[in-house]
Amino acid sequence: MNKLRAWFVGLTQRERRVVAIGAVVLMLIVLVGGILLPLQSAVSSAVRINAVKREDLAWMRVNSPEVRAAGFALPADTGEAPVVLVDRVGREAGLAAALRGTQPNTTGVRVQLEAAPFDVMIVWLDTLDTRYGYALESITVDRGTAPGMVNASVSFTKPRH
Repeated sequence: MNKLRAWFVGLTQRERRVVAIGAVVLMLIVLVGGILLPLQSAVSSAVRINAVKREDLAWMRVNSPEVRAAGFALPADTGEAPVVLVDRVGREAGLAAALRGTQPNTTGVRVQLEAAPFDVMIVWLDTLDTRYGYALESITVDRGTAPGMVNASVSFTKPRH
């Protein structure tokens, strides 16, 4: 510190003024750029986050009855292999005679139906979706030989538990 003081005293009056003004400007730059701007940015970010959280809370309070009711409608986890479950639910729905093949694929399960009653197939698809969480990945439906009967190839995605 003594060396710095000796250096400053050794300067001319004009040089001292320039160094003093430079030091004040440098301190202001550090104060504003290094402390005040980041602090202001953090405060405004916190205010925005708080406003979003208040909006979310208001939405949750308004929609809580609906959310609670839907919370009990989570897909059932039976512990069965996906292929077994899809096949079993199909047979229970009345598609036993129409099931021609149920096999796993990379994203879930693929099922072949032949001469299946269309209305029964739709109920089966809905049951797999709402009760067990199997969503349709792809479906191809062709007209069958009799009215109301279809041939279909259905791919399901893995359940969303």
